[in-house]
Amino acid sequence: MLLEDLQLFVRVADCGSITAAAAELELSAAAASAAIKRLEKQLDTLLFVRSTRNLRLTAAGERYLIHCRNALEQLCQAERALQEEKGEVAGTLAIAVSSDFGRNLFLPWLDTFLARHPKLEVRLQLGDQLSSFYRDQLDVALRYGKPQDSSEVAFKLCSLRRQLCASADYLARHGWPQTPGELSLHECLLYKRGERTHDLWHFWRDGQEHKVRVSGRRSSNDADLARRWAVAGHGLVYKSRLDLAEDMIAGRLLPLLPDFDGEPLELYMLCPGRQHLSPAILLLRDFLRERITEQLARLETMPGK
Repeated sequence: MLLEDLQLFVRVADCGSITAAAAELELSAAAASAAIKRLEKQLDTLLFVRSTRNLRLTAAGERYLIHCRNALEQLCQAERALQEEKGEVAGTLAIAVSSDFGRNLFLPWLDTFLARHPKLEVRLQLGDQLSSFYRDQLDVALRYGKPQDSSEVAFKLCSLRRQLCASADYLARHGWPQTPGELSLHECLLYKRGERTHDLWHFWRDGQEHKVRVSGRRSSNDADLARRWAVAGHGLVYKSRLDLAEDMIAGRLLPLLPDFDGEPLELYMLCPGRQHLSPAILLLRDFLRERITEQLARLETMPGK
């Protein structure tokens, strides 16, 4: 039984398509189909039910998939153990990061991290849509908000709040809002979180919550665009202080509603399971905690703080 056949079987199961899995692994569809048939013949078991429109696992295939994942992960752990004995971090780390945090903070930090570990390779996925660890072959995901899947390993990187901001140009033309209730009079820049548009903004003062439904002419499925639109003077943006930190420090965006606290947030680093943890992942966790702490400390030294 070939190791490559097992790896192909797992990818076909995750993709739900022999053609898609073959393309990922740089195989022809015919070669991939032949490999699956070869595996089924060796096992004397039908792993997939095929039709003209879809492909799905049989009950035996579902059971076999669990064992295949475990076996392949055991091999990866063995390789990592050998690397640890050599005192080096190597291999490929697949990471999913939200668009704004990924482009504007994580990318430059990643350069430093890779310089420290020259034998490590990274495959990066940027975007605000939720990812699947198995379908997208991910090792790590960086996401705001508490994890929903209890089977995942979650490392909290920081606790912070959302910040309302606008450019000096926009405020000169439209005035400074003094209370959350005034936001309905302003152009608000919206983006989607998952499948929902983030248009209900929460603020707190003296323990009392203030909720306001906002609207605007500009909305996107990429949260980084909301920040860019704000810098360009098109309206108000309400995002993580970490995402807006560089713009606030440089004066491109000005913080608003100083008497109100923004919505609390937590940034997590997620892994699909404890068996997937590796020295590279733990090093990345510690590195990110260090950099995030430094970035938030820079915000606290801004004039007026």
